[in-house]
Amino acid sequence: MAAIDLSAAPFNLNEAATAWVHATRDSLSPRDKLAQLFVLLSRGAPEEALEAIRAFKPGGITRIFTPELADEIALMRQIDSAGPVPMTVSADLEGSRMSLPFGTEVPNPLGLAAIDDVQTTTAISTLMAEEAHAVGLNWSFTPVIDINKAFQSAIVGTRSYGDDVERIERHALAQIAAFQKHGVAATVKHWPGEGFDDRDQHLVTTVNPLSLAEWEKTFGRLYRAAIEAGVMSVMSAHIAFPAFVRELDPDAGAEAYRPATQSTVLNQTLLRERLGFNGLIVSDATPMAGFGDWGPREETIPQCVIAGCDVILFSDDPNADLMYLVKAVADGRLSQERVDEAVTRVLGLKAALGLHKADRPEPALNTAEMIMARSTSKQIAGAATAKVPTLVKDTAKLLPLTPARHKRVLIFSTGAVQPFAPVPLPLSLPDLLRQEGFDVTEYSEDMQVNPKDFDLVLYLLAEETLLTRQRIFLNWRALTGNVFGAMKRYWHDVPTLMVSLGFPYYLHDAPRVPTYVNAYGSNEDMQAAVVECLMGRTPFAGKNPVDPFCGSDQGKY
Repeated sequence: MAAIDLSAAPFNLNEAATAWVHATRDSLSPRDKLAQLFVLLSRGAPEEALEAIRAFKPGGITRIFTPELADEIALMRQIDSAGPVPMTVSADLEGSRMSLPFGTEVPNPLGLAAIDDVQTTTAISTLMAEEAHAVGLNWSFTPVIDINKAFQSAIVGTRSYGDDVERIERHALAQIAAFQKHGVAATVKHWPGEGFDDRDQHLVTTVNPLSLAEWEKTFGRLYRAAIEAGVMSVMSAHIAFPAFVRELDPDAGAEAYRPATQSTVLNQTLLRERLGFNGLIVSDATPMAGFGDWGPREETIPQCVIAGCDVILFSDDPNADLMYLVKAVADGRLSQERVDEAVTRVLGLKAALGLHKADRPEPALNTAEMIMARSTSKQIAGAATAKVPTLVKDTAKLLPLTPARHKRVLIFSTGAVQPFAPVPLPLSLPDLLRQEGFDVTEYSEDMQVNPKDFDLVLYLLAEETLLTRQRIFLNWRALTGNVFGAMKRYWHDVPTLMVSLGFPYYLHDAPRVPTYVNAYGSNEDMQAAVVECLMGRTPFAGKNPVDPFCGSDQGKY
């Protein structure tokens, strides 16, 4: 087995912890070693979730928490006894609507980038980590260090800290430090770097098109900084990096477009050898089409581990995937040495998190309730949220809004479009305006709109980063319900305002809208903060973390 220095960063294990890793690895059966390489998605009722965990005994789970804190704590208190080794519990701690259902609502990364204050990012990341740790969560697949360059990318969108490498680095390092200080292993993603391809890895293997020189100035800088800061894991994604592959083999052909999740060249040669990463490599979700594009699962699952991923993320049929690994070991494609190396890093991460300690405190309901209810957390989050809304333009000098001037409001809205919600979720902002004294009409497809009946038209959009949407754009037909409504523009007859509670680039599709606001997130607290800014009680303090004009002067006027 290749030597892994567990005493070095990012594991930094002492002799006792290192001894536990080796002894535990050597005590596992061949089947249980392979099961340690799986992190399975866990959702639904805790009782059923526990049964599935006990049946497979994975190395860890990614828990989609229900709102029932007591039930979730009870589950977390039982999972360590469900397998031969304590389990990692992971999540995507990204804020906004990706916040814990019983936790504090906080801004998402693009919202934090709009504030652009590292102390705020540290404070928000600290309270996120403390709440996560209180419910037994010990590993986050964040921060996202992708770069917002392809503005129509639905998969980077609001998850990144924007389009400036220096700003991304500042905030990502702050989050890594805060998370890992408070018992939550951080992960940087999506290796080798997303944001220049406007497609979605859930649907296709995407491509990092940069030259090596360009990559080193951007993603190379970001990943080297994260590694130097001691980030515990890197998520290898379904992204190809042809420039590096072709540097080693100018005649690589199709191999130049092999996704990192199945590429020894990208994981081993570039990430481990050239960048010196000693921590754990976790694949991005393997049911995604960007992974499955490359071949049948009986080939891609073993190749994922062969190529250097220590953890296989998610599986629609874990028992079948486990058998693919068993067969690959049996026929020699996957060496036992490589399996043991991956298991060593999995156990190294667990030991670095203290999961090997017999006296490790279990999650406790009373402690979790106390932490979730802290008034200081709500104050910190509220103060940050108030600084997020960004006034991109107000060429008509519309703001602030007042019921005296803008009494009758017509709202066109998509609702809050979410990846896993079958229909858009209702927004509270219309009711907040009603409470301010406005007469609010929400547009329906059968309405005949007479501009003389209204004093303000409000377009209210709420699409944060989406999965399998491919690209995000302003769908005028869906917004208005028909072809003829899609072609109507009211802003020459009625004062008009467009507010995005998510995707920040709608000026590409509505460049002539006179007043435009970005808020980056659609959670309840953010909607309330937007109203405060629209009414003039709170200043618009956010700074554009991306180019909302999408590289064109057209939207500025």
